[in-house]
Amino acid sequence: MSAPAALDARELRQVLGSFVTGVTVITTVDAQGKPHGLTVNSFSSVSLDPPLILWSQSLTAPSHPVFRDAERFVVNILADDQVAISNQFARGKDDKFAGCAIDTGLGGVPLIRGSAAWLECKRMDCFRGGDHMVFLGQVERMQRSGRQPLVFGGGRYLVAQPHDLGSLLTESGPNIARLQAVRLATRAVVELSDEIDETIGLGVWGNHGPTIVRWEEAKEPVSDNLRTGLVLPVLTSGTGLAFAAWLPTEMTAPFIGEEAATDRAANRVPRTEGLEQRVAQFRAQGFVRLEGIEDFTELYGRSISVLTVPVFAPDGAMVFALTAIGASDRLDTSDQGKVLAGMRRCADTLTQRLRGTPALA
Repeated sequence: MSAPAALDARELRQVLGSFVTGVTVITTVDAQGKPHGLTVNSFSSVSLDPPLILWSQSLTAPSHPVFRDAERFVVNILADDQVAISNQFARGKDDKFAGCAIDTGLGGVPLIRGSAAWLECKRMDCFRGGDHMVFLGQVERMQRSGRQPLVFGGGRYLVAQPHDLGSLLTESGPNIARLQAVRLATRAVVELSDEIDETIGLGVWGNHGPTIVRWEEAKEPVSDNLRTGLVLPVLTSGTGLAFAAWLPTEMTAPFIGEEAATDRAANRVPRTEGLEQRVAQFRAQGFVRLEGIEDFTELYGRSISVLTVPVFAPDGAMVFALTAIGASDRLDTSDQGKVLAGMRRCADTLTQRLRGTPALA
């Protein structure tokens, strides 16, 4: 039998990163009473009776001899606002406890103040596993603070939120999404912006028309003026035109009429001319594309281009608009570009999840 092929260490790290974990700082004291600590996400429960947990540490870690010989340690389960604490204890520095508020636990082992929970443990055993040492501890005292835990996965910090199960929308109309659905869409927007590196807005149909409830900026922000709660016009924004194309006419008509009246009062040609043909084209192609828009230069400081893709509720009505905006000379709005491909994939996935069914491959 041939030996298995060697695994690529970097790829293995990325695959293991797909498993989302909490973040802990393990603390102890050495024989002289000096505190030591390190950031660990290789932590797991083992048994309830007796109450056992385990964690692992690299054999090359500077503090490994201390933890190997220590009789006690504390698992500090970090809260979601303790990213700085996590980073501080992950670095190889002499005084990791500098500026860190602590309390004293059993055996003088420090407890990091502000954590989500604490497990004070007696070391029961340790054994070598490859390039790490696995520590088995028995919990002797524990406490929760009620704070939300910090989460880590895919190489970055995350925020824990309740899972959105089943159909996520109310039955009172496509324009009113439950908070769970907005959270689901918000997470999708963050991931989409990270994937395609473009500024993405999440739009809903609110009491005042098209309203942006979340902006996720690209590495090169479009403007410093982007704000949550921004109400957009129907006739000149990608988000507004998408709702005009896919929402029932009776919902959008009052806003369209008001904008047309404003145009006439300013001696401008109403933007309603040719609107029916435009929205028919948007429906046929499945998205809105606007290029070289000058209407928002006061807000964005430049000419912009826009791509907007609709997300649909279980009843088939549009509930969200995903909008990518960027400088006209930068944003790729082509049919074959990665921006449109990523947005359509994200919108399809959201539509399926809102229906409570698995996303299509």
